Amino acid sequence: MDRLLDLERFPLDDLAGAPGRALIERCRQELADHGTFSLAGLVRPQALAQAIAEVQPVFATAAYPHKRSHNIYFKNGVDCLPADHPALRRFETASHTICADQIPDSVVCQIYEWPPLVAFLAVTMNKPRLYPMADPLARANVMAYRRGEAISWHFDRSEFTTTLLLQSSEAGGVFQYRSNLRSEDNPNYDGVGRFLADPVREVQTLPQQPGTLTVFKGKYAAHSVTPVEGARTRIVAVYSYYERPGVLFSAEERLGFYGRAEALGPVAQPSA
Repeated sequence: MDRLLDLERFPLDDLAGAPGRALIERCRQELADHGTFSLAGLVRPQALAQAIAEVQPVFATAAYPHKRSHNIYFKNGVDCLPADHPALRRFETASHTICADQIPDSVVCQIYEWPPLVAFLAVTMNKPRLYPMADPLARANVMAYRRGEAISWHFDRSEFTTTLLLQSSEAGGVFQYRSNLRSEDNPNYDGVGRFLADPVREVQTLPQQPGTLTVFKGKYAAHSVTPVEGARTRIVAVYSYYERPGVLFSAEERLGFYGRAEALGPVAQPSA
C-alpha cells in the first residue's frame, strides 16, 4: 500500500506510534470543530494517475448518467411539512457514476478495502468498529461532474461520508457546506428553509486538491458541489462504511442511483 499512499506523512498502518496518535488527535479535533477533516496528498501522484487511467474508459462507455430534481432530503416530501415549505425547495443535480463492480481491481477499490484505513476511520470517528459496505455496487462509487454539472444542496443518509478527490475541475466544482444545520433531536425545518433562501450568508467552502481524502459528517450538515466550469471533469471517489457488516441497498435504491439492480459479477468481501 505504500506504493499508493504516503504512509510517512499519514501513518495509517501504525496508529499506536506517536505520529499515528498525533494524526488521530488532529483529525478528531477537526471533526469536533468543523465537522470534517482532510488528509491532503494522501494518495501519491503516480497512484492518482493510475486511478484516473482506470476509471476514464469506464466513464467513456459505461457510466450511469444521473440527473434528478430533488429537495435537500432527497425525498418527494416530508409528512409534517406543506409542499410549499421553504425547506422543500427543489434543486437539480447531475453527474455520471461508476460502481465498484465495474472497477474491482482498481486503485480506488484497493484503497477502499485496505483494513488499516477502515480502522483509522473507526478510531477517528470514535466507533468501536467499521465495516466496508457489502453492496457490490454502492460500496465504492466514482462520480464524474462535467461542464455545468453539480450536486445541489442535500443531507446524507449516513452519519459520515468519506471521499477521495482524483481530479479537480479547471474552475467551479467547489465543495460547500453548512455544519450542524439540524440534529438527531431537532430537524430545524424553518432554519433549513432560511438557509436555502440565502445560503451564501452561512456557507463555508472546503478547498481540496487531487489525492485528498476527506471525511465529512454530512447527515446533519447541508452540503453541495458548485457547477463545474471548463473542459476538465471533476472526478471523486465516494466510500461507504457502516458500523455493522452486511449492509446492502435495496433493488429499488440500486435502480434509482445506478440504473440497474444486479451486480456484474461476484465481489469478494474483505475482512476489516
